[in-house]
Amino acid sequence: MWSQDVAQRNAPVSASSGAPGPVDVEQAEATLVEYYPRLVRLAYLVLPPGLGRGRRVLTAHALAQRALPRGRKRTSLIPSQSADRNSDPGYAYLRGRVLRTALDAARPRRGLPRLSQLPPLLPQVWGLRLFPRSGGADELALDQRLSALPGAARAAYALRGLESMPDAEVRKALKAAGVTHPERALAEANGVPAHYGLLASPEFDACTLQARPTDLMRRRQHTKAALAAAGALAVAGALIAAPGGGWGPDGAAAPAYVANPAAEAALDPGRLTRVSPTAWRSASRTDFSVWPARGALTGDVGLLRRALAVWARPGATVRVSATPGTQTGGPAGPPQLLYAGEVDNARVVILYDGLRIARYAEPKDGTAGAALDFARADGASGAEADALVLGRSDGNVRYLTGPWVRKAAVRDLTKPDAAATGVTLTDGVTAPVASPAVRSGSCTSWNVLQFTDASGDHLATDLGELVPAHLTTGRPGAAGEAAGSAGLRSWAPFACSLAAERSAGVRSVNAWGFAEQPLPDGSGVGQWVCTRAETWRGDGTTALAQFRTPGSAAGAVAAKGADVPACGPRDPHVLAGVLWKSQAGHWFLLAAGSRDTATISTSGGVTAAGQGPLLTVRAEQGARADLKGTLADGRSISGLR
Repeated sequence: MWSQDVAQRNAPVSASSGAPGPVDVEQAEATLVEYYPRLVRLAYLVLPPGLGRGRRVLTAHALAQRALPRGRKRTSLIPSQSADRNSDPGYAYLRGRVLRTALDAARPRRGLPRLSQLPPLLPQVWGLRLFPRSGGADELALDQRLSALPGAARAAYALRGLESMPDAEVRKALKAAGVTHPERALAEANGVPAHYGLLASPEFDACTLQARPTDLMRRRQHTKAALAAAGALAVAGALIAAPGGGWGPDGAAAPAYVANPAAEAALDPGRLTRVSPTAWRSASRTDFSVWPARGALTGDVGLLRRALAVWARPGATVRVSATPGTQTGGPAGPPQLLYAGEVDNARVVILYDGLRIARYAEPKDGTAGAALDFARADGASGAEADALVLGRSDGNVRYLTGPWVRKAAVRDLTKPDAAATGVTLTDGVTAPVASPAVRSGSCTSWNVLQFTDASGDHLATDLGELVPAHLTTGRPGAAGEAAGSAGLRSWAPFACSLAAERSAGVRSVNAWGFAEQPLPDGSGVGQWVCTRAETWRGDGTTALAQFRTPGSAAGAVAAKGADVPACGPRDPHVLAGVLWKSQAGHWFLLAAGSRDTATISTSGGVTAAGQGPLLTVRAEQGARADLKGTLADGRSISGLR
């Protein structure tokens, strides 16, 4: 399904007004079951973002489940908190309990923590990280704005938008939940745009979740350590209990793993692979395997030894991060050294084992606070191997470029006619450039890197990972570089949608203008573009169908698909639709498919059919419909969701 009129999306039906009535505990339990997803969503919105998405999900469920009154007395009265929900006073009571405990969790600790500020005992999930599905760029921007508010203001915004409560009732609900200054909370909530329809999106749904494993390598290491400790205790106990006992021979056991030849070679700085500075000139490929070792500390044996040792067995104080789908285990053999030197206030070592980039960083004045970052880079070649992130500081990024890169520049992707600004290169290291990946708030610009080599110009963007994402444009399977004037104009209205791909292990993003549709009021032609993000791991791809009308600076996401072949080289087809309001106030369904779409039909809230890749039909505000299409070869396709 699709709809640009997000304010009309399935807003929850509020309880009607009236006087409170008697509700026993069993009735409250039935009410909790009926409205459980809404109560969990409310708790998730109010809980502090600092908990992290996974703990917010579990805590939201725990608070909703603890909202039932204690005891089993059937005649106990549950007072209604709001005068406009007389049809279900039990819901108002449960909502008040959830709101109060969620606000308790958001308040600063003074002395011992409250129960809601502790990790929930139930529910618990072992071995998995759970978090809501990602929304679009609008949902991400709203989440960032809400994260900057105090808990009471988030609660006011959620009650206005999610519960459709007027300010007078919001004020009463906040006061009943223990908020000292509800007027201040309402005023702070006014600072966030009233995009209440976005609260119904999957971004804030703590009941429809994605699951990812926890750190598998570390968990395996902890399990092995626990088993080894248990075995040692058992052996020690047996030896102590045995008369005249003592430590027996090791038998067939191998020596400690550091004495293993393969492990020793992987940890020996003297065996690191170092490529000749001119090897890339005669190599048959341009990838990380032909990068020479650069930096002023490539001869610092102590630094290299520490980097290799931390890669093999990171200590408890080392911050380890990895892009999705990237293993964090030690190298199988001696890796290749790409860089060792000082970057801002850190000593940095970058290594490559043929599949992964590993970046080790430690402070200049010691090793406390060391960090180890991983990114997949298997199969990277050409523009995908143009640069790596050396370091981040104060919102800026320094890159290490490939030896074939002749020039580097930075440009604002939202301004296609503006000239690129040159960036100084020193031994392949760029001067600091502003990164869009760490910026919060509304998107008004999007910086990208432009690298120049013998084949031409390439664009890459920082998405918060070690390897910047390569930007292309054109029909899937025949996409080209986005650095030309046509490519820049194609990307400009949709540049800010790249924010939705941060920290997702993205390898490349392609923008494909698949249709242009005349607007029914004669005000111009709408532009349809599909942006598709490919990942290094293969799965986790996303496709966004975006629509832009004349005069609009940016496009709007009309439909989104995750792990679908649409807009990709395997299936270079797409079908999407949007509700559009004319200048005269009339609503229309606009649907478009790629150029080989023979027919389009809709069902549900709008019923219509037409020949060709475009369909325009009158519709009602907030209507929702399913799209179906037929390609020229007879194959059926569905609308992107």
